[in-house]
Amino acid sequence: MAEKLRLRVTTPKNVKYDKDADMVIMRCITGDWGVLPKHEASSAILDYGVLRIIMGGEERRMAVYGGIAQVKDNVVTILANDAQWPEDIDVSLAEAEREKLQAHLQDSRDELEIQKEQVQMRRTLVQIEVSAYPLISKVQ
Repeated sequence: MAEKLRLRVTTPKNVKYDKDADMVIMRCITGDWGVLPKHEASSAILDYGVLRIIMGGEERRMAVYGGIAQVKDNVVTILANDAQWPEDIDVSLAEAEREKLQAHLQDSRDELEIQKEQVQMRRTLVQIEVSAYPLISKVQ
């Protein structure tokens, strides 16, 4: 039997995932990071992005909004600021938010307000991207 990773995704509100995986791919501030069993111990700062969980020839995706990832002894621990499954995302609300933010960003002059809206826009774009995938898909 092939060796597996244990993936634990936790937010301040709850545990989002705590199961085995064949591979985990996450968005870090330095780019995408793929982790397989027997990966060396390491850690990274997560960016807003898609977390890809591959298990048994199937892939599941989750939106993750920043945090920290640690790999040690075949366990990937993700402490996320927030995370959402595609089925938890209201796509029409995310699209409306994106349109509102785009319009507001064009009119904004306050630098702090612009930065805040850019962060909200990144979150909205990740929601739209994650919700575009089927809940579970076959790995090619």
